[in-house]
Amino acid sequence: MNVAETVTNNVLLPNARYEKTWDSIIVNPEVKDRLLRWAVLSLRLRAELPFEATALHGLLLLFGPPGTGKTTLARGLAQQLAPLMAKRKVRLIELNPHGLMSAEHGQSQQKVAELLTQHVPALADDGLPTVVLLDEVESMAVARSEASLSANPADVHRATDAVLTALDDNAARYPHLLVVATSNFTGALDTAFLSRADVAVEVPAPDMEAAAAILSGTLRDMSTAFGSLKELAEDTGLKEVAGLLAGTDGRQIRKVVTESMAARLETVQDPGKLTVDDLRQVALRAKTAKKLVVGGHYAAV
Repeated sequence: MNVAETVTNNVLLPNARYEKTWDSIIVNPEVKDRLLRWAVLSLRLRAELPFEATALHGLLLLFGPPGTGKTTLARGLAQQLAPLMAKRKVRLIELNPHGLMSAEHGQSQQKVAELLTQHVPALADDGLPTVVLLDEVESMAVARSEASLSANPADVHRATDAVLTALDDNAARYPHLLVVATSNFTGALDTAFLSRADVAVEVPAPDMEAAAAILSGTLRDMSTAFGSLKELAEDTGLKEVAGLLAGTDGRQIRKVVTESMAARLETVQDPGKLTVDDLRQVALRAKTAKKLVVGGHYAAV
């Protein structure tokens, strides 16, 4: 894969497409506040002081279970940063590095280095604050101590070395670059990579309150097409449903709404006839299925 192909998005913000991105993720406000504060501080200090004074690498790590909104939160962060910057502009560059790690023998290190130390800086050579979203970073910064002998550990080590070297070089040379990395499995990340993170922010699975907000928000969004769902979004019975879904990732909670619509022909034909009981029944099945998966005995329910 050519390194240019790993860039899946390159856009200047603010942009209307990202207006609701930050708010779409329902999480404890402290998670967002902490992420935003660290992003602003990192860009500010690194612009004014040398690396030797700050020891900041311009690396923020978002970690947590799949489906909790880490990638969306990173995109929303870039939009939130824009009005806080001097020129009120921020560039968002999104990378999908998985193809690099399946490169021909011995090429991973070279391609990772080219991507992070040459290609990305070239895309941001105007000096604008730039958020580089590195999704599922465990594919690049594999824990070298855990590298499988069957997976060509030499290449794994070299690729991880390239990531670490790039972070070190870019920290000093490109203070306007801010890397936001996401990970579902921090145990798979190399400890040297983790030590370079300026901050690691956990994005946990939703609790009952967050699950209720996700359900209500999803129903309100759908009420633009099916008006009666607006009333359902305010139904107090959603709290019980949310209790059943607490600990489930946000993506699956949203899907509970559509799955509930698919449960009866009547609601398939008119989604506006969805009820709390429809949601409750699907949430109960989801909770049971989750228990079976956790116990290692998954079966369709």
